Amino acid sequence: MPAVRRASAVYAADGLSAATRSALQFPAAPAAEALLAQARREPVVLIVPDLLSAQARELRAAGASLIGAAAPVGVELLDAVTVMDRLRSPGGCPWDAEQDHDSLRRYLVEETYELLDAIQQRDRASLREELGDVLLQVLFHSRVAAEHAADPFGVDEVAAELVSKMVSRHPHVFAEDDTVHDAESQHLRWDELKQREKQRESIVDGVATGQPAAALAAKLAQRAGRADLPEDLLPTGTSVGDRLFGLVARARLEGADPEDELRASALAFASRVRAAEAAARAAGQDPATCNAADWRRYWAASGE
Repeated sequence: MPAVRRASAVYAADGLSAATRSALQFPAAPAAEALLAQARREPVVLIVPDLLSAQARELRAAGASLIGAAAPVGVELLDAVTVMDRLRSPGGCPWDAEQDHDSLRRYLVEETYELLDAIQQRDRASLREELGDVLLQVLFHSRVAAEHAADPFGVDEVAAELVSKMVSRHPHVFAEDDTVHDAESQHLRWDELKQREKQRESIVDGVATGQPAAALAAKLAQRAGRADLPEDLLPTGTSVGDRLFGLVARARLEGADPEDELRASALAFASRVRAAEAAARAAGQDPATCNAADWRRYWAASGE
């Protein structure tokens, strides 16, 4: 404000929203050369939405001071919402306009697994990209939901409900409640709050049954364990499913994540297969022609 008060002229650059221009009531900036010439004679202020305009570049090159504040965390999310709205609106992308919740399901699953791969590989660049792709799915589904005829809701309602949930489930942070002291206590508290909020009738209500089977079994075992369900009531049958469930459930109750453990073993096995195939090629044999004896020989030769 001191700079504005001292200025002989204050201009609004192109690119400012109509609402901002109306609130400021400053005239449009002249051409870059004229603005620079005026700035040499008297104090001038140019209000800009960014630093890419010709006027802003000329003033900065001439040594003009830049006054501004760091953008708040999350400001780019507004642009993401705007872009999603543009893609979905008339005149946007025909493919985006045709999608609905059902058609987008497979993309949400694919992007989630790609994010898991990036985490597994400790690939920071991929992690950033895949987090964006998962965020896109949230924005896409929110935009589709806003068009529902009977029960519309958009990204603001999604965010508001999330904020309410985060606050209500952390009373030890946002309210006068110091009864939670460690992570395990917090997990138990979350389950209590969820059951109260959602008026659940069963300890297994709310478990997503569409998740991978190992993760589903682990989640059910976790819920059962927190409710003090005796372990001898876990499946004990001889079928493959019962035996797998029992193995997964007991691993989860011991603190392991069966899904992650199984994934790690699967990836290690895939790596060993590739190494044995490489050993076969190095020996001049096509892996596709390997018999059991060949596989054992190259398996041992792979050195892993």
